[in-house]
Amino acid sequence: MGAIITLSLLAILVLYLGIFKMQKALLPVSLLGLLTAGTLTLKLWGTTAQPLFSGMVLFDHFSLAFSVLMIVVTILVMLLSRGYFDAVSSHIAEYYALIIFSLTGALLVVSYHNLSMLFIGIEIMSVALYILAGIRKKDAASNEAALKYFLMGAFSTGFLLFGITLLYGATATFDLAAIRAYVIAHQDGQISPLFYTGILLLIVGLAFKVGAAPFHFWTPDVYEGAPILITTFMSTVVKTAAFAGFLRIFLLCFDQLQIFWAPILLGVIVITLFVGNISALVQQSFKRMLAYSSISHAGYMLFAVLSLGEHASGAMLVYAAAYSIASVTAFAILVLVKRSRGSEHFESFNGLAKSNPFISLALTLSMLSLAGIPLTAGFIGKFMMFSEAVNGLHITLVILAAINAAIGIFYYFHVIINMYFKGTAGERIALNSNYKAVLLIGFILTILIGIYPNWLSGLI
Repeated sequence: MGAIITLSLLAILVLYLGIFKMQKALLPVSLLGLLTAGTLTLKLWGTTAQPLFSGMVLFDHFSLAFSVLMIVVTILVMLLSRGYFDAVSSHIAEYYALIIFSLTGALLVVSYHNLSMLFIGIEIMSVALYILAGIRKKDAASNEAALKYFLMGAFSTGFLLFGITLLYGATATFDLAAIRAYVIAHQDGQISPLFYTGILLLIVGLAFKVGAAPFHFWTPDVYEGAPILITTFMSTVVKTAAFAGFLRIFLLCFDQLQIFWAPILLGVIVITLFVGNISALVQQSFKRMLAYSSISHAGYMLFAVLSLGEHASGAMLVYAAAYSIASVTAFAILVLVKRSRGSEHFESFNGLAKSNPFISLALTLSMLSLAGIPLTAGFIGKFMMFSEAVNGLHITLVILAAINAAIGIFYYFHVIINMYFKGTAGERIALNSNYKAVLLIGFILTILIGIYPNWLSGLI
């Protein structure tokens, strides 16, 4: 709980720094606060996990591992913000404060032990993002992104809340342990129809949040309209939190009822894989390609929820880490390329390998990881997800997923071909020390997780 309190106070402190025009202190103070929150989270690792505050939250290894991952990714995003927010607004304290508020909600989403806390966490996380998506008030695309995100978010919240209400109607509790006890006690066909309907609505609401098809249509426009670093935060931290929250309730409460919800989730996964990959294949914008590919990755990550095997949590953690690191690297380089060449299209990457070999190498590794090429973190993530599906006897799904992985290689290699085999060397893109550090960290972690994944998957 110390990390959540620290982040809440940190966001308020950052706002005060903005009021007193202490712009240069914003980034150092934010990073210091995030490091403190990360340390407080790690200090809970050796303690016995018990539900706290009348069973509202539970800081077990599942919660702590995902919390640390999200804090680390937020630190990387913050490092990239040096010189970025200053260029788009004079009120940059709001950017930092809203990102920290959203992270606070994300920590609640991965730590809830009561459905009311799941709802509160999602709302804290989402409301800050509605503002961040439209924070460029004079940009029509940003305003459109904020409006679509708000409307779709409100729509999905309605489904989520109605589902939680029906679960409460059937069980008379919001507590996850009590809901699990209800399922076990009513195994012989006595489970209320309200409970089943609640599960369905919960799947719809959470599928909206993770951007799974057919509830994905807000994703490309919001990702494209929001500032690039806000998109980076949404596609990494927010997606990780939503999936961890998704997995937590199904792992703890609904694993006994797979025969009911597994066919529905199976259909969602297949549609998500094909919609995401085929749409990404025909994009001309790198940013929009990443948006559609994030939909396809949502399909892969749902494998862990579908199978709920012994290693589902570890597989989800590895996949989320691999995807987040690769995405931060890709979006960071997109910021540099757009700032230098004024476009997000694939053609703007032409000849980048000749002018900036280090940037090209980092982007190549991130694309290889997202495509699932061996010796990268992304390959291990996909391998673990496929293993979970095989263990759950979803062989047809694995075959379809392999076809989609092959489709993914085409569009991820598109940018690599442009960098190495098209165009001439353009103007060299300047890198500040923060960007160098983030790209180097991303490079090392992608290789490290790809070769030694057990140190990460064994945490849960």
